[in-house]
Amino acid sequence: MPTSWKKSPDDFHKIYIANTEAFYKAGNRQYSAELDEFMRRSAMGLWSHSVAVTDDHVAVMNQIYSRGNQPPSYMLWTLTSAVCETTDFLPPVFFWNLAEEDVKHRRENSRIFIRMFTNILLYLAATDDDVTFAEAEFITDCIDKLTLICDTTGVRNTKDALNPMDFVTSIAPGFKEKHPAVPATSGGETPAVAPEEPKEEEKPSLDELMAQLDALVGLEAVKKDVKSLINLVKVRKLRQENDLPVPPMSLHMVFTGNPGTGKTTVARLMAGLYAAIGVLSKGQLIEVDRSGLVAGYVGQTALKTQEVIKSALGGVLFIDEAYSLASGGENDFGREAVETILKAMEDHRDDLIVIVAGYDGPMEKFISSNPGLESRFNKYLHFPDYNGEQLLAIFKLQCDKNGYTLTPESEEKARAMFTEMYENRDDNFGNGRDVRNCFEDMVVTQSNRVAELESPTKDDLMAVLPEDFEMPKPEEEKD
Repeated sequence: MPTSWKKSPDDFHKIYIANTEAFYKAGNRQYSAELDEFMRRSAMGLWSHSVAVTDDHVAVMNQIYSRGNQPPSYMLWTLTSAVCETTDFLPPVFFWNLAEEDVKHRRENSRIFIRMFTNILLYLAATDDDVTFAEAEFITDCIDKLTLICDTTGVRNTKDALNPMDFVTSIAPGFKEKHPAVPATSGGETPAVAPEEPKEEEKPSLDELMAQLDALVGLEAVKKDVKSLINLVKVRKLRQENDLPVPPMSLHMVFTGNPGTGKTTVARLMAGLYAAIGVLSKGQLIEVDRSGLVAGYVGQTALKTQEVIKSALGGVLFIDEAYSLASGGENDFGREAVETILKAMEDHRDDLIVIVAGYDGPMEKFISSNPGLESRFNKYLHFPDYNGEQLLAIFKLQCDKNGYTLTPESEEKARAMFTEMYENRDDNFGNGRDVRNCFEDMVVTQSNRVAELESPTKDDLMAVLPEDFEMPKPEEEKD
């Protein structure tokens, strides 16, 4: 049969066994039959977003069975029919039981199951030659639904427990197999070691970065799109590792929205996420605007822009208010910066991602102003304004971070203030920036109040009262 897998379907079965056995070792083999059936249904749901079911899908489907269980026997017509009849993804009943057992016995096997499920689904998405964003979205939705069950039942989640390196995801040889000459140690032996070289700063893991993304206030649609992009890129990496063709895909993005909506924060996280999965070599974020790219004399803009690009190689170049580069006339030096950036995006397409950001309308005009921009920027993420409750949540995070405590009365005062701020917002609304300004104003007023106390306690120093949100009027300051 013509197959897209350079490795045989039997090799996929080894991958499936390696991942399921990692889960079963935690004492969950009683779920093996239900798990196999669930994974087959999930494969059908995933492939319902593919172009068509082929013999490749049939061959891989027939390898979805755990050690000791019977393999299925699908044919092309039966699998095609089953895929067409697939309904929405539903978590299996045994997963609820698993989560409840974890809470009772203080374990986290349900989260290990999610990691195993994700690994296998990513390999299944790599079966055909057309990896779609819809497939990546399906994987994201499945993971979100399973994670919600863990969160609902109260399954604990320690940072170290789900390190991806703790799970076998391929049939690649381990370190000892690759380096048999490295001696093993046992007992109290201490192997001879060479002098330590200066260590590079430890980068956050993929799990840590995803946790930071989830912790952001609001931005639910943005978070979902980011997770889907990461899943899509993971599948592309798997296909490359299996010597499969990978259709061209631009990872450059357009972030639209008002100031203070988290665009820079998400760009920084994406730089780290892409580095964590091996798309970028470093993962740093270089943030610039027009002033950081455009010079005042002919010929200098290209050199200035090239220096910025050089510092961004291996990471993300984030250009805020990018539309200002095309706001001048035909002789504006901003156009030279754009052409230099477009050339760099082509020359360094394997180790440079460019994200341009700004207000919705001007950004649309900017992208349409140059055919090169239109062809390279085809993924848009919109960052909506924060509502009153979200502004309050950001404010409370600032208070917690800096050691301030809101009384119930002051929290209601803040809620009313931010609700009014959101409902009366105009074109100058700063979202998170306005929250930061409010926090700084509150700190000044609270400090003035506490300074008048004779012997303020620690609680006095931390407490925020309703009057701390009232800024003194100029006449009062003079008195």
